[in-house]
Amino acid sequence: MISRVGVGLIGFGTVGSGVVKILLENAGLIRRRVGVPIELVRVADLDVTRDRGITLPPGVLVNDAKQVLSDPNVDIVVELVGGYDFAKRLILDAIAAGKTVVTANKALLALHGEEIFAAASRKGIDLGFEASVGGGIPVIHALKEGLAANSIQSIYGIINGTSNYILSRMTNEGKGFAETLVEAQKAGYAEADPTFDVAGTDSAHKLAILVNLGFGTPVNFKDLYTEGITHITEHDMAYAREFDYTIKLLGIAKLVEGDVEARVHPTMLGAESPLAKIEGVYNAIQLIGDAVGDVVLSGRGAGDLAAGSAVVSDIIAGARNLLKGGAGRVPPASFQPGERRPLRLRPMEEIRSLYYLRFMVTDRPGVLAQIAGELGRYGISISSMLQKGRREGQTVPIVIKTHTARERDVQTALSQINRMSFMSEPTTLIRIEGKDE
Repeated sequence: MISRVGVGLIGFGTVGSGVVKILLENAGLIRRRVGVPIELVRVADLDVTRDRGITLPPGVLVNDAKQVLSDPNVDIVVELVGGYDFAKRLILDAIAAGKTVVTANKALLALHGEEIFAAASRKGIDLGFEASVGGGIPVIHALKEGLAANSIQSIYGIINGTSNYILSRMTNEGKGFAETLVEAQKAGYAEADPTFDVAGTDSAHKLAILVNLGFGTPVNFKDLYTEGITHITEHDMAYAREFDYTIKLLGIAKLVEGDVEARVHPTMLGAESPLAKIEGVYNAIQLIGDAVGDVVLSGRGAGDLAAGSAVVSDIIAGARNLLKGGAGRVPPASFQPGERRPLRLRPMEEIRSLYYLRFMVTDRPGVLAQIAGELGRYGISISSMLQKGRREGQTVPIVIKTHTARERDVQTALSQINRMSFMSEPTTLIRIEGKDE
């Protein structure tokens, strides 16, 4: 009879501290939910002297991860060091030792998930990674179990809090990207080097995981079209409002005629979209299933306790399965290993969308006609247009919203237009999600 479940944690940083706080402060509640105590046996970190405001029993904090992996009293290994090579070795070694594994490492799973999922399946152990997407939002559990009866049709996600904070401030305060980024860094919502966040890489990591679980197909984030928010201006925000849209950095995945579309880029959403209302550092994920319809999950996408909550939920799930002899009950990648199917990842040039196009042009007669003519030559129909003021001989914006068009045609038309003598800078393109009108 198991009288307690031992946990070993590797990585005592922000998320690790949140996990420890929750395990210690909610120990009684967790025991009632599991049936036996969850005991924090080992915590490993290179820095064992920094004051984290947490008092651990003597001997628990060590500076060698091997002491976690080799301790026979550790039943569940929690990897929170981040990165690739070292973290991958830790996880595979823990799996080989037959220990339940919990991780928050979205970058590792997005790149090496197939190898890790296969190892966990062969060993018949639980692999939890709820904190890898959406912080405290239980989207991984929703895809693995809550929505398991559904064929997932599409996934839309605001899955990076830094970008959402920046875009929200730009929308509400009319400021430019550079100024807002500095403010986000000062407020602690953006890293000193924010590239992963604002370039869309972090969102692509998370989308790759969601695609894997939602559609039952292997996907590597390197194959996803990824575009960031650095080119978005306060002018685009203002024009979006005039069209009754909000700009968000979205991870989008859809089943389309047997293919999977999967892409990350700034997107205009209509006011009726539930994601349009998500502001600040909050994340939100909209899942559309064939049976259940729309499901929207939202909450804090980062932070010690939000992510810590997700990690501890995986610890609790793993502990329950160990107690009942049910480890490996839920496949790591949601579908049974032999039932996952490689689906064609539709190239970006084949997608169809609505488009917002902002042209910065020299104001002179015939410019609009030339732009419209070039768009028409590639089958791109104009839905609406904005042109404010006349300043002959000076640079002015022309803003066009299209009907549904194919990406290849739009890009080809823009390559021609951008070479025209009246263009002062390359065209700004933002895709629009919504119904064609």
